[in-house]
Amino acid sequence: MDRELSAATKQAQKKKRLWQIGVAIALVLVAVLGFRSLLVPGIARSDIRTATVSRGLVAATLTASGVVVPEHELVLTSPIQARIEQVVRSTGAQVQAGDQVLLLDRSFTQLAYDKMKDEQQLNQHKSVQLRLQLEKKLNGLESELAIKRMHVKSLQARLEDEQYLLKIGGGTLEQVKQAELNLKIAQRELAQLERDIASERKLLKADEQELGFTLAMNGRSLEELERKMQQAEVRASSPGVVTWVNSEVGSNVNAGEVIARLADLSSFRVQATISDAFAEQLHLGDATTVRVNETNLAGTISSINPTVSNGTITFYVALSEEAHQVLRPSLRVEVFVTTATKPNTLRVKNGPYFNSASEDQVFVLRGDELIRTPAKVGVSNSDFVELETGVQPGDVVVVSEMKEFQHMEKVKLK
Repeated sequence: MDRELSAATKQAQKKKRLWQIGVAIALVLVAVLGFRSLLVPGIARSDIRTATVSRGLVAATLTASGVVVPEHELVLTSPIQARIEQVVRSTGAQVQAGDQVLLLDRSFTQLAYDKMKDEQQLNQHKSVQLRLQLEKKLNGLESELAIKRMHVKSLQARLEDEQYLLKIGGGTLEQVKQAELNLKIAQRELAQLERDIASERKLLKADEQELGFTLAMNGRSLEELERKMQQAEVRASSPGVVTWVNSEVGSNVNAGEVIARLADLSSFRVQATISDAFAEQLHLGDATTVRVNETNLAGTISSINPTVSNGTITFYVALSEEAHQVLRPSLRVEVFVTTATKPNTLRVKNGPYFNSASEDQVFVLRGDELIRTPAKVGVSNSDFVELETGVQPGDVVVVSEMKEFQHMEKVKLK
């Protein structure tokens, strides 16, 4: 026979049912929240880098690699074909104008100089002999000319006598004609002799000029050889530092061969290389930024090499601070060539995200979530990226790698 439950028992059973229902509801909430967390991906806050959108200038740049080189470099070449006898200044040595760098053996050039000097003396002797011979010949012709003139005068007198005899009947017409013929022949011979003497004088003058030219040329050659022998003591023409020298003592060098290089380390420029794909975007006078470690130096493109070597083109940058203390010879630097400039535009610091993002979008921080937001990316450089649309000043944007979450609408921060 059933008995009615007491009030205390009923109260206990009611509490038990309420407790079971509460536990069940809690389990359902935990399950729902856990499932939701599975649907919304998450990332640790420490695993991302962010930057704040602001307004400012963004300059589009091309990145090139460069090396610091002296602005002024002096190339020393061998003045003669010679053998390196002594290296006076080694690489890295400071030199002043007039300091000797190398000593070349000039014995071969000395032999050539002595031989040419002997030839010059022989030519001078020949010149004297030729002048004496020509003067002797002219003197003989002058004497012959004087005799001819006297002979012509004699024949003129003979003709006058024959003409007088014919007039008084003491001579014949044939004798007069013969005297006239003899006079004409003598006059022609006299005229020919005068022309010969004039020609000989011209020949004498021409020969003297030719010898003079020969002596002058040989004299200049002697002076040149003498100067080259003096230059065999290879000396610096200006202060600087020896950046390279041919230190192979005993080796032979040809005339014109580079044997040393001197650099003025008081000023520098940058030799840069970039892919030839960007050749058309380079122009003389383009603004550049040279980054030396953490220091940025302004400059402009001063010259562009027209030839392409191994798929790269070389250009030179003139620095506004060519004597800056951070500059060192052969120092590797980064060179940024400005191709476009946008002032007062929305920008954010550049980062790995903009190198890997395949679409025009960014992740903006909203509370504890990252929201994928369409955004149009404009010009960029190594420091900043322009965001033309999709963001406002003050927005915090992810700039680190987000390739795994490109398809997600939102990402929860853990």
